[in-house]
Amino acid sequence: MTAINGYDFARKGALLLAGTILSGVPALAQTVPAGSATPAATPSSSPATGRQAPTTAAPAKGAVGVTPVAAPVSAQTIKTLRVEGSQRIEPETVLSYTKLRVGIPYTAETLDQALKDLQASDLFADYSIAGVEDGNIVLRVRENPIINRVIIEGNKALKTDKITKEIKLAPRQIFTRTAVRQDIARIIELYRRQGRFAAVIDPKMVNLDQNRVDVVFEVSEGPKSKVRQINILGNEVFSDDQIRGQMATKQSRFFRLLSSATSYDQDRLSYDQQKLRQFYLTQGYADFRVTSAVAELTPDKKDFIITYVVEEGKRYKFGDVTVDSQIRDFDNKKLAASLPLKKGDWYNAKLVEDSVDNLSQTAGLFGYAFTEVNPEFAKDADTLTMGINFNIAEAKRTYVERIDINGNTQTQDKVVRREIRLAEGDAFNSFQVKRSQDRINSLGYFQDKMEIKQLPGSAPDRVILETNLEEKSTGELQLSAGYSSLERFIIQANITQRNFRGKGQELRAGVNYSSYSKSIELGFTEPYLFDKNIAVGGDIFRRDYNSFNYIGNDRQTTYSQVSTGFQLRAGVPLTEFWSLSARYGLSYDKVGLNESTYFTNGNCDILKAGRYLCEAIGNRWTSSVGYSLMRDTLNSRLRPTAGSRVSFSQDFAGLGGDVKYIRTRLEGAKYWNAGSGFILSAIGEGGYIKSLESSKRSGVDAVRITDRFYLGEPQFRGFDIRGVGPRVLRIPYTTDATTGKQVLSTDRNTFIDDALGGNAYYLGRIEMEIPLGSGARELGLRPSIYVQAGSLFSITKPNLTLDPALYPRAADGSLLPYAPPILNSAGQMQYQVPVTGTVTTCANGTGTAPNCTGTTANTLVTSTPYGPYSEQFLGNSAKPRLSIGIGVNWNSPFGPLRIDLARALMKQPGDDPKLITFNVGTQF
Repeated sequence: MTAINGYDFARKGALLLAGTILSGVPALAQTVPAGSATPAATPSSSPATGRQAPTTAAPAKGAVGVTPVAAPVSAQTIKTLRVEGSQRIEPETVLSYTKLRVGIPYTAETLDQALKDLQASDLFADYSIAGVEDGNIVLRVRENPIINRVIIEGNKALKTDKITKEIKLAPRQIFTRTAVRQDIARIIELYRRQGRFAAVIDPKMVNLDQNRVDVVFEVSEGPKSKVRQINILGNEVFSDDQIRGQMATKQSRFFRLLSSATSYDQDRLSYDQQKLRQFYLTQGYADFRVTSAVAELTPDKKDFIITYVVEEGKRYKFGDVTVDSQIRDFDNKKLAASLPLKKGDWYNAKLVEDSVDNLSQTAGLFGYAFTEVNPEFAKDADTLTMGINFNIAEAKRTYVERIDINGNTQTQDKVVRREIRLAEGDAFNSFQVKRSQDRINSLGYFQDKMEIKQLPGSAPDRVILETNLEEKSTGELQLSAGYSSLERFIIQANITQRNFRGKGQELRAGVNYSSYSKSIELGFTEPYLFDKNIAVGGDIFRRDYNSFNYIGNDRQTTYSQVSTGFQLRAGVPLTEFWSLSARYGLSYDKVGLNESTYFTNGNCDILKAGRYLCEAIGNRWTSSVGYSLMRDTLNSRLRPTAGSRVSFSQDFAGLGGDVKYIRTRLEGAKYWNAGSGFILSAIGEGGYIKSLESSKRSGVDAVRITDRFYLGEPQFRGFDIRGVGPRVLRIPYTTDATTGKQVLSTDRNTFIDDALGGNAYYLGRIEMEIPLGSGARELGLRPSIYVQAGSLFSITKPNLTLDPALYPRAADGSLLPYAPPILNSAGQMQYQVPVTGTVTTCANGTGTAPNCTGTTANTLVTSTPYGPYSEQFLGNSAKPRLSIGIGVNWNSPFGPLRIDLARALMKQPGDDPKLITFNVGTQF
C-alpha cells in the first residue's frame, strides 16, 4: 500500500470503521479521581441507558473513555452544564443539539435522548455524559475530522471526474461514516450502470494532524457483465428470435463486439418489458402481459441470464370505431372515416395512439389548443373484438395570448419571432406551431429538437406559446489540411459567422489551396432587409482551376481557368413554402494551356493538346442574370428527416460580355422518417445548357468546354472525377505477346483520357441512412447505403486530332509513329539541306519555294514523333449509368470525412469507374 503523507495504510486503514459500534452505543461516564477505588454497584438500571449496570467496579475491556456508574432512581435537577472536547464547534452549538438546560430535571431517559441527539447530528466521532450523580453535567465530545482530500484509486473504466461529480464527500467537509457508506453505494451504482456488477469499493482513511483525514476509495472494477442468454417462456405465436429482436438488450455475441446493448442494465430490463408489451399490442394481443422477468448473475459475476415468462392471450380485431365529439364544428362520421383503423382489422395499439394524435392535431387546426381525446375501449372476449369510441371533450377555441422567447442571449428576439408563423392575438393553429418549430430549428443557431410549449393563458380561451432556446456556437473557424482523392493535398482556411451580431446575418471568408485548385471568396447575406422578408447578399471571388487528364496513373494538367468576379442576389417568399430568388453575376475568365507542354512554335499543338482544347483557349467576359423558383417543406435545412425540396432555376448569359447561353436546372429531394432512426431520401437533379451563338465551324460545339456540365466523383459515387459522359480516348497500339501482331492496348492506365463535358445531364439517388448506437452517434458516424443512376450527354462530335491515314506503315502493315512537319510563319513546310544543314522551304535543292534550284533531296523538319494512337469519341449517350454502394460520414477531429465503397453496375464505353473514394478536410 502506498503511504500518503508518511502514513501507513496497512496500520491506519482499519480506523475508518473502528469504534462504529462503541461510538454508536451511548453510555454514562463518571470522572473517577486518580488512585481512588470505584465503589461496587448493585445490579440496577442505569439512569442514562436503561440497561443493567455491571456488577463489577472495573470497566469492560475496550470501553472508550467511559465508566458506567450507578445513578439515582429519582429525578434530579441540572445544576451546571458544560461541554468538553469541542474544537471547531462552539459549546453553545453542541448544547443546541440537545434539550438539556440548567435548572431542568433530568432522568435516564432524558440523558439517553441527549446522546441520541448528538449521534443524529453526525458531527461527533465519540460522545458521553459525566456528572450525573450531583447534577453537574458534562458533555464530552470528540469531533469528526475534516476531510483534507478524497482520493479514488484503481478506476479505469470510469474517469475520476465522473465519479467525483456523483459522490458527496469533498475537501473541507466534515467526515462521517454515513456519508462514506452512501458514497460507496453511489460509486457501485455508477459501475452497475456500466454493467460492472463485480465492482468492489474498499474505503480507507488516513489520519492527519489537526484532526484531518484523507479518504481513499480503492476501486476494483471487475469485468463488464454481459447478457449471456435471454430465455423466453410461454410464447407460442412468435419465436424466441422474433421476440428478442424487439428488445433493446441483446445477447452477447462476437459480432456485437462494439455494441453497448449487450451489457446488463436494470433500467433497460424494464424498458424491454414495455417494448414486448408494445409489440404484442401492435399485433392484436390485447391481453398480453409479462408475468415475470428475472435476471440471474452467474457465479463468476461475469454474465447475466435473463428469463421472461409471458402470457400471450387471444388475438383481437377492431370492432366498431366511432367518434363522439362535444365540439360542434366536427362531423363525427367524417372524423371516424378519416382514422387509420378500420373495423375488422387486427387490433393495433399504435394505430389507436396515432388516431388520438390525429384527432388532437385536427382540433388544433381549428384553433382548439387543449382538446382532450379519450379512447374508450369495449373489449368483447366472446367475439374477440375491441370496439373503440374516441371521445373529444368540449373545448373553447383558443387564441394566442403571448409568445415568450427565453434563453436567447446572443440572438435578438426579432430573429426568432420572424420565424414564428403566429402572432399574439391570432387564433391558435397547431400546424403553424409545428411549422414555426421547424423554421427555428432550421436556423442552426440553437440546440436541436427545440419545441414550442403550449401553456394555459389567463383565461380558458387563451394560450401562451413558450419558446425555450439553448444557443450554440454559430461561428466556425476551420484551419485544416487534408487529402482528397479528388484534389490530392488540400489546405483550407475558412471563417463563417452564421449569426453575425445576433441579427441572423451570415458573413464568410475562405481560402482554399490544393494541387489543382486555388480560391479566395468573401460573402455576406442579410436574410431580412430593413426587417422586411427580403433576403439580399453578395459574393466576390477569385478561382484558379486546373483541369487535367490521365496518362497512365499520372494526372496531367491540361487547361487552366482563372475566374474573377462577383455575384449579387436577392430573394422573396411567395407563400409559406414557395420562394423566388434572382441573381446577377459578372466574371472574367482566362482559359489557357501550358505553353511548354502543349505549344509548338508559339501555337497550340493539336497533336499534343487535342483540337478541342486548342479551340477552348481565350479570355472572355460572362455577364449573366438568373432566377430560381423553390418549394421547400423540409423540417430542417441542416439535416432533414422529413419533407421535400424542389428548385427550378435558369441563367441567361449575354447581357453584355462575350458568352451567350441559357442554362436550366431542376433539382428535387424528398425525405422520409422510416422509423427506428432510419432516414430514407430520394434526390434527383438534371440540367441543360443551350448556346445562343452559332457554332464556329463543323465539329466544334457551340457551348464552350468551360461552360458545360460534368459528372462523376463526388456527385456520382462509383465513378472517377469526370468519369461519366463524352470523352476522347487516345488508345495506344502495342504488340501482342502471343501473336506478335500490333493490337490496341486494353490497359486503361496507358490511355490519354480527355473528358469533354456535356450539354445535358440527369442524376438520381435513393439513400437510406442507418442509425447506430449512442456511442457511434457521439463520434459523429453516419453510415448509409444508396443506389445512383445518371448520365451526361449531348455534345457535337469533335473533329479528330489526326487522320489515321497519316500514320506511316511498316512492311508488315503495322502503324508507325507520325512525326508532324514543323511549318514556318507562312505555313510552309521546312526542309534541312543534308550538306550545309541550312533550312529551306524547297523539298529538293536550295532556295525558297517555289524558286528552287538543284535536285538533291532534303530532309523534312519534323517535331517529336506522335503515336500511333487510335482516337475514339465515346460516352455521348443518354443511357443510364448505375452504381450501388455504402458510405460513412464522420465528423473526425481532422475535419469532416467521407468514405464511399461504390460499384458501377451499368456503364457505357469510355466511362471510368472507381471503387473507393474518400475525402478529408472538405465539406460534404
